[in-house]
Amino acid sequence: MNVLVINCGSSSVKYQVVDVASGAAVAKGKAERIGDGRSHKDALSELLPEIKEHDIQAVGHRVVHGGDSFHDATQITDEVIKAIEACVPLAPLHNPANLAGIAAAREAFPSVPHVAVFDTAFHVRMPRRARTYAIDQELAEKHGIRRYGFHGPSHSYVAKLAADHLGQPLDELRLITCHLGNGASICAIENGKSVETSMGMTPLEGLVMGTRSGDIDPGVVLLLARELGVDGADKALNKQSGLAGLSGLGNDLRDILSAAAEGNDRARLAVSTFAHRVRKYIGAYAAALGGVDAVIMTGGIGENSAEMRRRILQRLGFLGLRIDEDKNGDARVSHDDAVQDVSSGTARVKTLVVATNEELMIAKQSARVVSGGKDVKSPRAIPIAVSARHLHLDRKTMDILFGEGSELSVYREISQPGQFAAEQKVNLIGPRGRIDGVRVLGPLRPGVQVEVSRTDEFRLGVDAPIRDSGKVKGSAPITLEGPKGTVHMEEGLICARRHIHMTPEDAEHFGVKDKDEVEIAITGGPRDLVFGDVLVRVKSSYKLEMHIDTDEANAAELSRGAVGDLVYTAAPGEAAAKLRKRRGS
Repeated sequence: MNVLVINCGSSSVKYQVVDVASGAAVAKGKAERIGDGRSHKDALSELLPEIKEHDIQAVGHRVVHGGDSFHDATQITDEVIKAIEACVPLAPLHNPANLAGIAAAREAFPSVPHVAVFDTAFHVRMPRRARTYAIDQELAEKHGIRRYGFHGPSHSYVAKLAADHLGQPLDELRLITCHLGNGASICAIENGKSVETSMGMTPLEGLVMGTRSGDIDPGVVLLLARELGVDGADKALNKQSGLAGLSGLGNDLRDILSAAAEGNDRARLAVSTFAHRVRKYIGAYAAALGGVDAVIMTGGIGENSAEMRRRILQRLGFLGLRIDEDKNGDARVSHDDAVQDVSSGTARVKTLVVATNEELMIAKQSARVVSGGKDVKSPRAIPIAVSARHLHLDRKTMDILFGEGSELSVYREISQPGQFAAEQKVNLIGPRGRIDGVRVLGPLRPGVQVEVSRTDEFRLGVDAPIRDSGKVKGSAPITLEGPKGTVHMEEGLICARRHIHMTPEDAEHFGVKDKDEVEIAITGGPRDLVFGDVLVRVKSSYKLEMHIDTDEANAAELSRGAVGDLVYTAAPGEAAAKLRKRRGS
């Protein structure tokens, strides 16, 4: 499949026609120095006619900001365009350019599907501590104020290439990827996941960039807003700051370096401030990761400026980072020769120059979307639901506890279709203690089943076995107390085995079948965990969701909206043994 990839940046327009099967660029082109009397639309008008001779089967567009609406590649419709437009205030330099590319390409190629691939997607599962701003959380939730992160396709791409070059699994490495160009960001990647990144709610936060200020005291923003108005402050920070504001010479680092070499003081300040900010972030992210295995330099500056690499990486020897000056000066990377190691022989931490290829990543994601949509959401992302203690009743027990002929009334619908949390509650009474107000789930079932956590067991003084739902024979006894009567049960109390509900389509998508056992990695929280022995349950009436109890959720410190990755599949009974063997326990 040939996918046309259009990447409209803040100062450039790039395109590639990518053969997804081989990864090769069939054709490519670039227009630079956008903004000086030349618009993105003008540049695209020049480039697009060159592309029409190729057999284009899909068009993939880089879109910087998806806000809360988009976490994955999405086929473009008029509604999607409106949602991207709504994110313009969050990415005022990029989303308008992205939209210009979409409009021009849809006009030029009206009969093929167009796909938006979002910069923010790679960072969507950053830990709460990394994505949360220290402001009132009700205010933050109301306005969607959080750290989103950007340059996701680039960070994820170069991390994978670096892992391949090092000959180590990506999920065993701690990497710091530095995407340095007119837009610049750094990402801390642990076990293949973004755990910190320098850009925030908008691409304005973080490093010094071509025309953006990067990190700045919010008090300065308030001062500028009072002096210049909100729009004036926006323009000053997004379009008149960064290298351009510091140097007074524009945003092209090549011109600034030339001026600095000739003694221009403002140019020298721009260069040193840029390098200082990057170096500071590298040190901070090494601390956040608890160490680092490799630092990766990519993007227009990271790949092409040996001088900036040297300035940035000096004085980081205490981290084990040392570069070889000759290797650094000679390093040349391309898509055909994408990785160069510029580390010295005594370096404990590798420094790699890696040619990014956002276009290839965008092409692959676009192809997946138009080829059936299996990767519209992450192929391994599974929503996590936390099951608090609850019980299911049969008709006979319902009559005793709540009265003859009584019926369950709906308190609220729950995630699985046809099921609900009822208004009715009962008390659980065990040998040692009791737990009052345990909610009944409906509808009524053929048998009674009470599900509690390990913590609840100790409180009640019982020893409940871990069981699949419905398998209560030989389980623990419990007494149920309702408003109309009490029932003592000789069995029926269990700790429910962690499990995943899937439709047959989901099972096919994940490559599993009913009663398989899998491992699910829970990441993006303060405590990443891998849950083994997770039972797969497949039925057409189910909705995709993993169920764990409150103890398990607390162990991983999960928050609302958590997801997990399916990382391992085994036949029934094999997962635990293989997990122990793999970990040497």
